[in-house]
Amino acid sequence: MNKESAEAPARPVSLTAFREHRKRLRDVNREASDKLGTLDSLACWITDRVGTMGFFLIVLVWTVVWLAWNLLVPRGLQFDPPMAFAFWLFISNLIQLLLMPLIMVGQNIQGRHSELRADNDLEINIKAEQEIEVILQHLEYQNAILIAMVEKLGVSFEKPGRPTNP
Repeated sequence: MNKESAEAPARPVSLTAFREHRKRLRDVNREASDKLGTLDSLACWITDRVGTMGFFLIVLVWTVVWLAWNLLVPRGLQFDPPMAFAFWLFISNLIQLLLMPLIMVGQNIQGRHSELRADNDLEINIKAEQEIEVILQHLEYQNAILIAMVEKLGVSFEKPGRPTNP
């Protein structure tokens, strides 16, 4: 026997033992939603709705209808004088001033949730690496056993997989 086969690797940890020592995965989505207060949930809900093409189209249609009404209908039916559009500007600015901080709050909350998911992904990757290490230890152990068996049988190999007769 050669030196390598005499020093067989230690028996690897069993899969059952490995699973017993493994920590359970966290549900970070549930954790994040459980931590949200009512106002935080409202901010996330508004951020999710305002950041869509549907909301953009609503604002676009509202603006086009408002401007078209006040430009094209007779003066007696206009409620916001053309070219100044003071009321339209007031409402638009009010919407922007109210939505901007809400969107920022919602994005901060969503950013914290994203950080939780990234941390959880790292934990999962570390666990996967540990599981792969256990699998590699098992393969190394099996390989050492197979080499010892082959040497005990007196079979030698020139190339892996191609036995030659002694």
